[in-house]
Amino acid sequence: MNGMINSNVENNERGLLPYPIILAANKGELEAMKVVILHYGSCMTSLSMRKLRDERGNIYWGIDEDTRDRLRSKLMQSILTFKI
Repeated sequence: MNGMINSNVENNERGLLPYPIILAANKGELEAMKVVILHYGSCMTSLSMRKLRDERGNIYWGIDEDTRDRLRSKLMQSILTFKI
C-alpha cells in the first residue's frame, strides 16, 4: 500500500489528500495516518509558533512542542471518529 500512497499524494495537483488515503486513515491504517499527519504537518507547525524566552530573557519565535503534539493528537482523534 505504501507505493500507492506516495504516488497518489505526489501527483495531486490541488494539494488535497486522495479519498483512498482518507478512508484508510479513518479505518486506522498506520501508513495512511502517517500520510495525513505529514500532509498537515506544516500547518500544525505554523499554528504552534509562539514567542518564547531563552535563559537570558531574550524573546524569540519558536515551536511550542506541547501545542504541536496536542494538534497532532486532535487530528488523529478526529480522523478516527469521522463518519464516512
